[in-house]
Amino acid sequence: MVQKTQSNYGVTAHDYARHRAGFPASFFARLEDMGLFAQPRRVLDLGTGTGTLARNFARRGHEVTGLDISPDMMAQARALGEEQGVNVTYVEGRSEKIPFADASFDIVTAGQCFHWFEKGKTAAEIARVLRPQGLAVIAYFDWVNKPGNPVEVMYGLREKHNPGWEYHFPLGFYPQKPGDLTFDGFTAKESFFYEENIPYTQADWRGRIRAYAGVGGALSKDKLEAFDAEFAAALADNFNDDVMQIPHTVWAEVWQKG
Repeated sequence: MVQKTQSNYGVTAHDYARHRAGFPASFFARLEDMGLFAQPRRVLDLGTGTGTLARNFARRGHEVTGLDISPDMMAQARALGEEQGVNVTYVEGRSEKIPFADASFDIVTAGQCFHWFEKGKTAAEIARVLRPQGLAVIAYFDWVNKPGNPVEVMYGLREKHNPGWEYHFPLGFYPQKPGDLTFDGFTAKESFFYEENIPYTQADWRGRIRAYAGVGGALSKDKLEAFDAEFAAALADNFNDDVMQIPHTVWAEVWQKG
């Protein structure tokens, strides 16, 4: 029997911060076109990681708090915020037991992370900390595996080096399709789903994959180095241009409390 592996995002925090592309500008433009952020809001970003969503909301004039279980990730988030002159408050905690009072926020977001949470407990906590008519935004930004593309090359090597990894879904990291989510006490308000190419240099794509839970978050240091060396050679052999276009799906579902 293949042993299932677990992920540890803390050990990938540096690569995660430096090489992982955050949600593209088009994502925030779509939310703004919906009028969701037409005025300053108090926003809680769950599973904030290195703060890519949190900083972008703060840049747009909102009061933002990021919540995460990983102090290493939030250390990177704080450092990036200082570098970029963006103010976000970061708090260690779990989505299943949010350490804030009832009706504290106008909007709660979760980008690239909802599949890791206990859905029922998290949904109840989101409802608790949201003000009346508050909004929950569940969003994903996932690479797309296509024949011959850099994602397929990565998956082939990941299967070789980490065959026990169990989290592999057709749309990326999320096991369901857009439209499958339901939340008691919430009404579906808006949604969108589209594909966009994201440019990555070969070096940045390697760094991005070192930050992937199925690689850097699961392999030992020696195994990760072996994977990375083989991955670098495979990219050089298969792709002539240093800058590659990596297709990604971008999607979000917006829910209103009450």
